[in-house]
Amino acid sequence: MKNMICALLVLMACFTKAQSNELKIISKPIDYSRERINLSLDYLKSHYNMVQNSPTISPKIIVLHYTAGGTVETNYKYFNRTQLESARNTLKKQSTLNVSSQFIVDRDGTVYQLMEPNLFARHTIGLNYCAIGIENIGSKSQPLTEKQVLANAQLVRYLTKKYKIEYLIGHSEYGAFRGSKLWKETDPNYFTVKEDPGKDFMKKVRLLVTDLDLKDKP
Repeated sequence: MKNMICALLVLMACFTKAQSNELKIISKPIDYSRERINLSLDYLKSHYNMVQNSPTISPKIIVLHYTAGGTVETNYKYFNRTQLESARNTLKKQSTLNVSSQFIVDRDGTVYQLMEPNLFARHTIGLNYCAIGIENIGSKSQPLTEKQVLANAQLVRYLTKKYKIEYLIGHSEYGAFRGSKLWKETDPNYFTVKEDPGKDFMKKVRLLVTDLDLKDKP
């Protein structure tokens, strides 16, 4: 416990120092083609009963993820595909639209923006229509880094200044929204259990943005 407290104090000191520097976001846009737009609009309609002319969202939630492996480049190439790979049968039965996220954070804390934060991305069942996804390079066997903690906290702070964000959750926590007014998934059986990005990671990020009073459940 003492070691954990010391580590958190060091992390907070690093974050305070980092806050004096402006967050740098590198633009690395995926192909948001007409096909992706149409598939996104179809997804909004079929899964959320939302009929729109453009695949835009009104962000209320930030969801933190990990990629379960790979590098920025390999994950970028994966997200850049418009259609989901055939191997992901559970997801593909619901839509051929590929998964993606608005941001991805490398292990050294470098932040890449894959699309505008208010554009639809498929990353969290039931909440995509109002959620910004932040993917982090890492996995259960490759724990996320302290630099990623700092970068995520900075990015969360940046996004709350631009949008009316009310919630900050990890992907593993999204099930708490089932049955709430925010949950719009039309298929009651469409749900998958997640464990990313990890309890320790969420605890550390939340510690650095405590003053924002972001909720973790509806």
